[in-house]
Amino acid sequence: MSAQRPIPSRAVPASAKPAAETVPARGRGLGVDAQGVVALAYQIPSPNRDARPADASISLVVVHGISLPPGDFGGDGIERLFTNRLDPEAHPYYATVAPLKVSTHFLIRRDGALFQFVSCADRAWHAGVSVWNGRRRCNDFSVGIELEGTDEIPYTKAQYAMLSRLAKALRQRYPIEDIVGHNDIAPGRKTDPGPAFDWARLRRVVAPAPPPK
Repeated sequence: MSAQRPIPSRAVPASAKPAAETVPARGRGLGVDAQGVVALAYQIPSPNRDARPADASISLVVVHGISLPPGDFGGDGIERLFTNRLDPEAHPYYATVAPLKVSTHFLIRRDGALFQFVSCADRAWHAGVSVWNGRRRCNDFSVGIELEGTDEIPYTKAQYAMLSRLAKALRQRYPIEDIVGHNDIAPGRKTDPGPAFDWARLRRVVAPAPPPK
């Protein structure tokens, strides 16, 4: 596969289409439909998905951080990784991750643009070996949201705004009990979204779910 020109952060791949016949807009209502699709997100289907267990209830949101190459923003490496099209020769780091079969439900770019790779109804391969409140295999019952960024560089105002909107929409559709970081469910193995992520800022907008009665 030959390397292609990176996609600027505010550009959208030609293959990415909103589920609805509208251009995603930050000021419009954002919701998750019965099929687990956010109509105002740009859709880039990933083959790295499978069915959730029949008895799995979506109860967790996992926040991740990612940039490809590490520390670089705006290219098309993330989309290529999640669609198995990453050229291992395009960058030295890519050779270490190109063979991976991974995905996420959502990606939020630095400018707040929202992309969806996997329907929430399906299982995305984002968490890996993981445990939350004694429950293993977090992919079974979680929604993964990747933020374009690194552990050390502050995430943007636009990203927090979109993440808050998305988290609220997920809470309206599913019995979400908590929102955690990848590092919380895979401690010692993962560090993202890292100390740069402002959890207090998110919690001020998206309050924790009340305890079950």
